[in-house]
Amino acid sequence: MEPLHYLNIPSEKATFSMGCFWAPDSLFGSTPGIITTRVGYAGGSEGFIPTYRNIGDYTEAIQLQYDPNTVTYLELLKIFWDHHDPTAKFKKQYSSFIYYHNDQQKVEAEQTLNEKKAKGLDILTKIEPAGQFFNAEDYHQKYRLQQHKNLCNDLGLKTGEDLINSHVAARLNGYVVGQGGIDQFDSEASKLRLDEAAIKYIRQLVIKYEGQGLHC
Repeated sequence: MEPLHYLNIPSEKATFSMGCFWAPDSLFGSTPGIITTRVGYAGGSEGFIPTYRNIGDYTEAIQLQYDPNTVTYLELLKIFWDHHDPTAKFKKQYSSFIYYHNDQQKVEAEQTLNEKKAKGLDILTKIEPAGQFFNAEDYHQKYRLQQHKNLCNDLGLKTGEDLINSHVAARLNGYVVGQGGIDQFDSEASKLRLDEAAIKYIRQLVIKYEGQGLHC
């Protein structure tokens, strides 16, 4: 049976910038309710096509497709705030942004921002409407999962588009660095339609890295 690459369920988008995009890709990818993830560049000038080596005034960003019946936008915002330093001043590439896709997301983003500021924190996060999102180069997509070439080949993940559009790729990109934890992986492995060899290999990685945090 083929791994669970595609989920045909109603979904919504969320887009965040919170520093280097490799760590958020693993963090959100293993969050229940996330369908797919992609990393790329957002928030820059129209008419300019950013690349990693020539990013211009864009930020590194992650864009999520999520099931709002499983995880809410407010819950995603909590993950956003809890897993980076919104008071740190960086160049635009690594700055903190929330890019909203509808009016409700804007309201909830502003609400959480004001709650942070009410605590006396000097929050530098900016909230802007989501514009065009440019996918990052293929080697950035599911970066942690791509370090396991044989696993990717066995799962049929051979191109950047495969990695972007696959549900199982999003999930495993978190699990291979311990995100989500072993209990969550064990409860989900069969639903992802993984074979026994893949489950055994990934379990070892989850156990090895669980609780060690993320870095870029």
